[in-house]
Amino acid sequence: MSTPFSLQGKVAIVTGASRGIGEAIARHFANAGASVVLAARKLDGLSGVADSIERSGGRALAIAAHMGKVEDVRALVRAAVERFGKVDVLVNNAATNPYFGPLCEVTDAAWDKTFEVNLKGYFYGAREVIAHLQSRGAPGSIINMASIAGIRAAPFQGVYGMTKAAVISMTQTLSQEVGGTGIRVNAIAPGLVETRFSTALVQNDEIRKHVVDRTVLGRHAQPSEIAGAAVFLASDASSYVSGHVLVVDGGTTISG
Repeated sequence: MSTPFSLQGKVAIVTGASRGIGEAIARHFANAGASVVLAARKLDGLSGVADSIERSGGRALAIAAHMGKVEDVRALVRAAVERFGKVDVLVNNAATNPYFGPLCEVTDAAWDKTFEVNLKGYFYGAREVIAHLQSRGAPGSIINMASIAGIRAAPFQGVYGMTKAAVISMTQTLSQEVGGTGIRVNAIAPGLVETRFSTALVQNDEIRKHVVDRTVLGRHAQPSEIAGAAVFLASDASSYVSGHVLVVDGGTTISG
């Protein structure tokens, strides 16, 4: 018997799915019944995740795509439709953070790369999937991975924080513009999560202690703890949720 949290019959694209939060989301989606299309810049690692999902009885397809390049994004959506017939859910998760330091010292190259992947890539993905859903006259769910760095000061991660603040703004605007067609657009704002992406933070004892000491639950998160929020937002359990930023931070933002 289907539950409101079931993704049975849905097709989901998850970007940045070769490891970390993206991989966890893809696995949770497959476990909930979705066919998943995994995207990352390189097939290394990505194919292994897709193969693992299929060995476990799921349905998965790995596609190499640079989300900051519109041609790659269009090809990704086409490949998903060719393999599974449609797309119902997009999780914009692929991100980069090449610079850690004072905001005024960031290079133009680091600035441009961060905005290309974290913001332009999310917009390209959302635009393509929204167009596909509207062409089908179908409802759907767009989930943008933001960060608590986008809703508060982000020392030494200023450009990254700016992109995440822009992602939240884009989420709210798209939600209002496409909600009438049954497409929901939401964001997830994680706190500190232990992934390869956050190695510089998690493995720095001083930074990790600074964060954990200000987190109500007294620890940082694991990727699987973010994936549950994505399943909720992708499923019919959240059918009346749109334009929302779901903070999953262990209580960091309420403790100052």
